[in-house]
Amino acid sequence: MAKFISYLKTKSFRNNFIAAISTVFALLMIAFFSLRYYTKHGQGLDVPSLKGLSYGQAISKLDELGLRYAVDSVYVMDKPPGIVIDQDPDAGTFVKDNRTIYLTINTELAPNVTFPEIEFKSLREVQPMLEGFGLKIGDTTYKSDVSRDVVLSASFGGQVIKAGQSLPKGSRIDLVLGDGRGSEEVDIPALIGLTVDEARFSLKGAMLSLGTITYEGEITDSASATIVMQVPLLSDSLTKVKIGTPINIVLSNKKN
Repeated sequence: MAKFISYLKTKSFRNNFIAAISTVFALLMIAFFSLRYYTKHGQGLDVPSLKGLSYGQAISKLDELGLRYAVDSVYVMDKPPGIVIDQDPDAGTFVKDNRTIYLTINTELAPNVTFPEIEFKSLREVQPMLEGFGLKIGDTTYKSDVSRDVVLSASFGGQVIKAGQSLPKGSRIDLVLGDGRGSEEVDIPALIGLTVDEARFSLKGAMLSLGTITYEGEITDSASATIVMQVPLLSDSLTKVKIGTPINIVLSNKKN
């Protein structure tokens, strides 16, 4: 042990120790600078902002910067087709040359969805249901019915639709709802002697609808033709009908 301690105090040990430390330091420096060179430390660029650009504009910008890209597509309502709606990495991220940028493009063709069962459900229940299927509520009209704000029927493009039918995502669905007043009755208006326009105005005020229109004799001027018969007819035995009841009329140009 005494000899080893004596050796540690010799000039030869000090020289060997310094040489070993220098060798290790040199190796570390070589490894450090080699790694910097291999990874091009400090060389790269910031990812550009691509959201909102068209597909062509985004690709041109990436090509100019020497960046690769991969494309996926989704359908987002109320977004123009063909634009970039998402990117990864985000704009401003520092990346190496030749890095792949992932783009999400809004597709032009809306996927189809299956129309859900909504008849006889409340409007409050139907609204989130349609939104969950990617559909929107269009026009709502009311029809005489004992149920209030309950869906009686649905239509798309003027055609009645039923549960299970396929529709493009984002379609607007028109609904007919019950007004909750189906059991109420109103007075039958007297329409005889009125024109069609006057009858429509009168029926609307009475919350009734115009039914079938038939003609008596030769009609030379339909605008001035007057009603000579209505069904149901106001009489002593019948003075009221349910809200929404259609009133059929007969028109004639003959003067009474």
